[in-house]
Amino acid sequence: MRYVTSLPHDVREEEHVWITVSDGTRLAARVWRPVSSDGEPVPGVLEYIPYRKRDLTSVRDSIHHPYLAGHGYACVRVDLRGTGESEGVLTDEYLEQEQRDAEDVLAWLAEQPWCDGSTGMMGISWGAFAALQVAARRPPGLKALVLSSFTDDRYSDDMHYMGGCLLSDSLAEAGTMFAHSTCPPDPALVGDRWRDMWHERLEANGPWVAEWLRHQRRDDYWRHASVCEDYSDVQVPVLASSGWADGYSNAVTRLLENLDVPRRGLIGPWSHKFPHLGEPGPAIGYLQEVVRWWDHWLKGADNGAMDGPMLQAWMQESVPPSTSYEERPGRWVAEPAWPSPQIEQVSHPLSAHRIGALGEEPPPAELTVQSPLSVGQFSGKWASYNAPPDLPYDQREEDGGSLVFDSEPLPERLEILGVPSVELELSVNQPVAMVAARLSDVAPDGRATRVTYGLLNLTRKDGTEAPEALVPGERYRATVQLNGVAQAFPPGHRLRLSLSTSYWPLAWPPPRPVMLSVYAGASTLTLPVRPVTDTEEEPRPFGEPEGSPPLTTSQIEPGDHRWEVSRDLVGYNSALEIVKDSGTVRYDAIGLDVGRRAYERYDSVADDQESVRGESTWTMTFSRDDWHVRTVTRTVLRSTATDFLLHATLDGYEAGQRVFSRVWNESIPRDLL
Repeated sequence: MRYVTSLPHDVREEEHVWITVSDGTRLAARVWRPVSSDGEPVPGVLEYIPYRKRDLTSVRDSIHHPYLAGHGYACVRVDLRGTGESEGVLTDEYLEQEQRDAEDVLAWLAEQPWCDGSTGMMGISWGAFAALQVAARRPPGLKALVLSSFTDDRYSDDMHYMGGCLLSDSLAEAGTMFAHSTCPPDPALVGDRWRDMWHERLEANGPWVAEWLRHQRRDDYWRHASVCEDYSDVQVPVLASSGWADGYSNAVTRLLENLDVPRRGLIGPWSHKFPHLGEPGPAIGYLQEVVRWWDHWLKGADNGAMDGPMLQAWMQESVPPSTSYEERPGRWVAEPAWPSPQIEQVSHPLSAHRIGALGEEPPPAELTVQSPLSVGQFSGKWASYNAPPDLPYDQREEDGGSLVFDSEPLPERLEILGVPSVELELSVNQPVAMVAARLSDVAPDGRATRVTYGLLNLTRKDGTEAPEALVPGERYRATVQLNGVAQAFPPGHRLRLSLSTSYWPLAWPPPRPVMLSVYAGASTLTLPVRPVTDTEEEPRPFGEPEGSPPLTTSQIEPGDHRWEVSRDLVGYNSALEIVKDSGTVRYDAIGLDVGRRAYERYDSVADDQESVRGESTWTMTFSRDDWHVRTVTRTVLRSTATDFLLHATLDGYEAGQRVFSRVWNESIPRDLL
């Protein structure tokens, strides 16, 4: 990245500003704005997230907010109620209170003497969720959005219930927020009130996953703030981006298809990162694109921000399987509209372990599989955060416990762009069952790289609102949608479709082992085929990644990152252990030392479905001079055939002494899950 020190406007930073919302609660904000805005008001841009502006996101924030401010914008970074130095408590995601607060913040921003009344919202992940959700409420003055790594569907396209299957990332994310929502504010900003504010958070919080497990089907809890319920609610222009390695790779094209506003989409090879910080690379000059977007929609500049294609996507080339990549080879391709008129949905029949040729009519065949629980140990994370190794590894071991269909070696290059799907005629021997479908690129030497995948809880095959138990032995039709992707397959490679009845630990397995029968003659794989031509016009190239110089930090104690799969051949215990430990980092400008350690473990014994267990434990430490605070949050989830069993603990320490402790034990019935 090129760090830019000379910008069109000199920037003034206000490190801590209070914003009082309607009920009197004060939210903590950081503001960057042009010095000239004292006399010449500028548009305002809000980023609104719960991840601590004072420390945890301060380095990232310092790269893009001063850059945008230097191009003529007042950037306001606000911590949600109950996080950072903001007053109150945060007990769940995307609550009505959160959105009302955001509307109050936007009104405050528009009324500042240095703001001209026009505002935009931007962010990644929670920040992008918040922006899209608030836009659907149509607050006055909000004129445009910039979104990265987000979803419009909180139930089935977030880390909760993919295809109606419970994701282990639901437990992991709940652990993350359990930890973040119980951290103390900084006494340097709130004074002696810090202890009362901290204990208010400790008293109010609990394991977030409990509430998510109480809503196992799509109900009003998930419909709230899911913009897919009514896309017409959004009436402002949207610049949307994500990455193929991210769990949120699907929403960009859905917005392009369903919104009726000016919109553009961008999907790169990235994990859960802003495109200017994109990993795997190549990263792009994303902030230049954001400035151009804001200049057009907030300042009225006639700068061609809407010229060019509706969608630019990174067409990924074939690569060997790896748990991490520094770069993904490929090229940018452009689509003038979405859905694209040039992409053809091509269906291939499934025959006995083969992906058939076009027009082929395979004979009927009943193929069966009952997957071991070990299928899924090399699946990587639902959403890669580029915290290696979190991408899927060679799929051949996974394929050993799956029903596999291979194509013939490709006679010529094949490119796909969009959402593949698998239509199955099937039967099962249990009332609750799932199917995991994986599409892989198989090289001539046999190595298999997962390209995309999808999950379906078969009790929700006809909808996620009202699941129905399956009748063992009865034949059903079901469609498994895979995640969207852009992928090129070279000549001589084969496509492989793999079906399994479990995908642990990425997804929680069904209550009992399942025997799945697939009727190959009546089942198909459909691919979104993009024509390969020699006359394709290359889209406008992106600039080099730019940003402002980041705040400085010092590594006081080293971190530790591990991802280990183990199998005990005596007790038949299999486990995945993940450690993400950032060590202790000093934020030099404020003299604050912060430590973060996350530990996850997912284990099971042989093929005993009731032995499945997940754990997420976080340790957070904050210290300066004689102030030392530590929180430890631990969430453990197990299950029987009928219930989820949740155990959680929260401990708070001040100066080495435990000052708060609480334990939760809860049983939550399984709802055809």
